[in-house]
Amino acid sequence: MRVKSASLAGLWAVVSSLTLVGCAMHPPNAPATAAPARTGSSNPSPGAPGPTAPLNAAEVMVQTATAMLGQPYRFGGAEPGGFDCSGLVSFAAQSAGLRVPRTAKDQLQAGVRVGRHEVEPGDLVFMRLAHKDLHVGISLGGQRFIHAPARGGRVRIDSLAAMPYSAGFISARRIVASGRALGP
Repeated sequence: MRVKSASLAGLWAVVSSLTLVGCAMHPPNAPATAAPARTGSSNPSPGAPGPTAPLNAAEVMVQTATAMLGQPYRFGGAEPGGFDCSGLVSFAAQSAGLRVPRTAKDQLQAGVRVGRHEVEPGDLVFMRLAHKDLHVGISLGGQRFIHAPARGGRVRIDSLAAMPYSAGFISARRIVASGRALGP
């Protein structure tokens, strides 16, 4: 009787582990959901999730920019401690291995133009505002974007659907990694 109980317990352990592995897998051809933090460990510890795909440039830009939330606005700033709008874009792009021009005017010529309703996370969004001739931010997806607004402000998230951004929107650009500098 003990042999039968032990083999049943062993069989149950195998079935349970297969069920757990099956729950963690994605069905064939189903897209995997982006993990909040991705690591590339090639030798994971037992029971730990396996390696994940590296972040693409747009995801790195978004993560870098959101890590700067709350940083103060500083005219000409392009590093932690203070950013202007184009400085935040330049810093985030550089962290993703992309080279973009430093000024909003030149960034407006970089990459590929995309329609307002085709904007994806990592795309640059441009607008004309009363206090700035040209302003740039980084799309987070949907209508949300992150930017360094103006003197006295801090890096924050706003909506392209809200005023003054909705009325001031003029263009969106997608920066494409090509191994060369983009823009002028």
